[in-house]
Amino acid sequence: MPSYIVSSNPSPHVLLLSLSRNPVNAFSEEYWQELGRVFDKVNSMDDIRCVVLASNVSKGFSAGLDLVAPENVSLGGTKGLKDPARASIPLRHHVLDFQECITKISKSRVPVIASIHGVCVGLGIDIASACDIRLAAADTTFAIREVAIAMAADIGSLQRVPKITGNDSLVRELALTGRFFKPEVALQLGLISRIIPGSQKEVLEKALELAEQIAENSPIAVLGTKHLLDHGREHSIQEGLEYTALWNSVMGQTQDLTEAIATFSKRGKGKPNNVGFANLSGKRGESKL
Repeated sequence: MPSYIVSSNPSPHVLLLSLSRNPVNAFSEEYWQELGRVFDKVNSMDDIRCVVLASNVSKGFSAGLDLVAPENVSLGGTKGLKDPARASIPLRHHVLDFQECITKISKSRVPVIASIHGVCVGLGIDIASACDIRLAAADTTFAIREVAIAMAADIGSLQRVPKITGNDSLVRELALTGRFFKPEVALQLGLISRIIPGSQKEVLEKALELAEQIAENSPIAVLGTKHLLDHGREHSIQEGLEYTALWNSVMGQTQDLTEAIATFSKRGKGKPNNVGFANLSGKRGESKL
């Protein structure tokens, strides 16, 4: 079975995952299953504090689903079954499995930064919207394209994009027309936080710089901040405050905080503990896939 995801460690505590299926990172079933397995393993990598998800393909981040892959050619049909109800059962399980693999990105215990360039349509937006932070090169072209091929997007864009952005009207306009849009519109929407002049190389450099900044902080503090932001998106302010009080009553009892405060009082700047998530004994955990 071919591997389409290349991993590397460009700096301490940072994992770079590069999508590498030429020519346009179109996803077959084995590809999205591999993506799910990779993020399963990320959560067991004690020494990793931030992930950058990028593309090794010059044409872009992802052109979406591979529409000529054998498992996708017959998605609109019933494979010879006369009973649509029975035909729908395996298709539903297929979609749920697909959704779960992409959801594993958002469930990563460490922040995931999407480094986007070139084409980012359909499943590309599903994947990017599951990341915590999205940076886009100036040459990026986006589209929630599924409606243009006679289907409703079903892997996460219609659920995540409205929650992570601030313009419901624009989300609906883009999703209902399927039209292509540039980074300036994505920034207006709130889908990305920055437009990076240039293309693949330049946006990746900025994404890795940002990942290094995040990785300098206490891994427990970063984990908690990501977790509480995710929790707050789905709950009221009051529920979030109460949950945060409970969370920090436990997770605030870390030696990272004690050492940072002690260092701050001496030097004016706190220094986080460089020990990983689980190995407070000092034993280094895995940092490679």
